[in-house]
Amino acid sequence: MTRLNQTITRWQGMGLIATTLLGTGVFILPQLTLQAAGDKAIWAWGFLLLAILPLTLVFAELGRHYTHAAGPAYFTEKAFGALPGRVIGLIFLFAIPPGVAGALIMTFEFLKPLISLTPFQTLMAELGVFLSLFMVNRKGLQLSGRIQLGLTLVILSVVSVMLTSLLLSSDIQPSGALPVVTDTQSGILAAISLAVWSFLGIEAVTHLAGEFKDVKKDFIPACLGGVALVGLIYMACTWLSMLNPENDLAMVGAFSLLLGDGGRWIIGILGLISGFATLNVYLASTSRLAWSFSNEGILPAAMKQLNQYQVPSVALISFISISSAMLILSYLFEMNFVSLAHWVNGCFVMIYTVSMLAAWKLLSARHRPAIVAGLAACLLFIYSLGEAMSYSIILAMIFVPGLMLQQKFKVRISGQV
Repeated sequence: MTRLNQTITRWQGMGLIATTLLGTGVFILPQLTLQAAGDKAIWAWGFLLLAILPLTLVFAELGRHYTHAAGPAYFTEKAFGALPGRVIGLIFLFAIPPGVAGALIMTFEFLKPLISLTPFQTLMAELGVFLSLFMVNRKGLQLSGRIQLGLTLVILSVVSVMLTSLLLSSDIQPSGALPVVTDTQSGILAAISLAVWSFLGIEAVTHLAGEFKDVKKDFIPACLGGVALVGLIYMACTWLSMLNPENDLAMVGAFSLLLGDGGRWIIGILGLISGFATLNVYLASTSRLAWSFSNEGILPAAMKQLNQYQVPSVALISFISISSAMLILSYLFEMNFVSLAHWVNGCFVMIYTVSMLAAWKLLSARHRPAIVAGLAACLLFIYSLGEAMSYSIILAMIFVPGLMLQQKFKVRISGQV
């Protein structure tokens, strides 16, 4: 059997997992958690990190024993059958449109220090970005993993320089007041419900197991170490954001206090480029996943079509259109990034919960303490998200009967033939 190129070491694995999870969120999410929890926001990040680690451990074990590109959908199918597996796969797929819309809204936050736009002008510019990304992706022109890695490393370098400057400066004083939070528990839960966004993608560790030099020795330490590194970086950025929490972008204000006035250009341009690059990857991978589901007969056959560049252009335009509709709805109903992020977080929490239940059946009894801890973390996330879980529940209520009717129709047609 053909094997993947096994070249990843423990430390390389930690870096790869960290760069998979990090993005422009390090410049924005800490400030949003400060608005929710005030000076207790760092506690929220700490609790979230402790909750995420057992989930990461279970996903790492699933990845070692059941390596498959479908990830959670495959685990669910192995444990509970084809129908639940397909439902989880579709929930993952339809979490992408609000996720992409939310990510684009967050990316445009980096324009605020550089240029002033009205809400309608911002919407038109955002829709223009979607059109541009379609034109790029329809020819199969995607950013390489090296470019994405490079952008993440630059972000980490900027954060590291800011932290070093803060630690070496004894005279730096905060230039703004933190929001006052009257109910600490509710504030921390609100911060956690938003901060979950930063760890979306931990299931991606399941795809990397086959490429480690010594998977038994290095895979789990790399996964846990990479996730812990991400958590610590977000905590550090929350600390930095406390220097100027009232700025439109607190990290720009912190940069100005620590290193001078170039922060709005450095962080603004870096955030825009990295945000657009991330969106490009999301849309490219989503179109391929939709194309795969179409080939399996789950989604309409039209999405199987490939254009002259061998790109699933129908699937691509379909999901860009859905994402654009989400963006327009967010404008009409004055929904911000936080609202969309909660919808997406709810989808992934449902996926992670079902994955933990699948792990209970698929993994040995010695993994059950970690599985129980992972389920407890999922329950915490569900409680903190509250009614935002409704989007994922509605999707499940649509997909379950829809897939059942689809299967009955296929059986009837095959019987007639």
